[in-house]
Amino acid sequence: MGRGDGSGRMVSPADADDTGAGILHVDMDAFYAAVEVLDDPSLAGKAIIVGAPEGRSVVSSASYEARRYGVRSAMPVSQALRLCPTAIVVRPHFDRYVEMSRQVMEIFHEITPLVEPLSIDEAFLDVRGARRLWGPPGTIARMLRVRVKERTGLTCSIGAAATKHVAKMASTLSKPDGLLIIPEHRTMEFLVPRSVRALWGVGPKSAEALESRGIRTIGDVVATPRPLLERALGASMGARVWHLARGEDVREVEVERVEKSIGHEETFEDDVDDDAVLGAELRRLADRVGARLRAHGAEAATVSIKVRFADFRTLTRSVTLTEPTAVGQRIGDAARTLFGTLDRPMPIRLIGVRAENLRPAAASALLWDDDAEWRRVEEAMDDASSRFGRGVVTRAALLGGPRAGSSLPSHPRPPRTGADGG
Repeated sequence: MGRGDGSGRMVSPADADDTGAGILHVDMDAFYAAVEVLDDPSLAGKAIIVGAPEGRSVVSSASYEARRYGVRSAMPVSQALRLCPTAIVVRPHFDRYVEMSRQVMEIFHEITPLVEPLSIDEAFLDVRGARRLWGPPGTIARMLRVRVKERTGLTCSIGAAATKHVAKMASTLSKPDGLLIIPEHRTMEFLVPRSVRALWGVGPKSAEALESRGIRTIGDVVATPRPLLERALGASMGARVWHLARGEDVREVEVERVEKSIGHEETFEDDVDDDAVLGAELRRLADRVGARLRAHGAEAATVSIKVRFADFRTLTRSVTLTEPTAVGQRIGDAARTLFGTLDRPMPIRLIGVRAENLRPAAASALLWDDDAEWRRVEEAMDDASSRFGRGVVTRAALLGGPRAGSSLPSHPRPPRTGADGG
């Protein structure tokens, strides 16, 4: 999700050249907050923070009015309120966001079958083959923005370019409620003055490594020998940055996008150092990860955990399983074993479980399946959840009063639409 506050916004004129700009990146504007305004118009024009008002909740989304005070997604709500004391805190309604996402994705599929959802509120569209039906890319992008607004009441921003990377950069610069078109022959003109931090995959540490060598803009990257980039960033990242800085991005829009990982994490209201509580939480998160794996028809070859201490120091640990699995019991066992290897100098603020190195679930059962009994139990739980709602059946060890923290999928995924078989 975008984190910009709308400052420095760039948009294209109505007669903009769209030659070769057949890849669109469509990003909904402050999606969660916008849905809340849609459902409660009295919130329009106000600083809104989507998150729980109490305890250790983090910001799920913020309106642009709040972002101008420095409020950002994943920031503790308490910190956000210090930055913007007049903000209105609204509890999230994720079922509603999923419903609205489904409507938006269906509009995308009306234009082209080549849609790659990136998250619940953004997607790439390849419209190069849609010209005969709908017109050139600029016309399609404008039509999309109108359809989304008329059918959902929400606004979106679109970047149009010759590659996915440049299209995403353009949509970010056009937010909110804008369209920025970069014709293919002006790609380098667009890239050269941008910060290295705008390059895909360049996080704070990579940016610092480049900037410490005087490489501050994409133009500086272009002027830097590739071996120097690879020494600064490592061979793989250095090569990627070298290509992207030149507008070279061979990635196509992937209609059947493969989930790379599935995870859940919990932020506690109060820091926790009780082994029983932490162990039970790992088990609960592992069960949720397992359920999502089974829903996706996938298995994980690797299990990882994430632990954030009271001082915000964060550790991750991972292990490769002897056999891929979608069984929550097996994932939980691995997570608890990893957790047991950690030195814990202080109480824990956040804990998470993630399944990685995903692959399609095995078509046939193994001759000897150690997880067979647990698999039957968890499949029965899946059936009960689909019929009566999640949480109607759970482990006895997890029963008790509600936790006063915030548990969210670490990367919310878009819903499946009728266009993609769901």
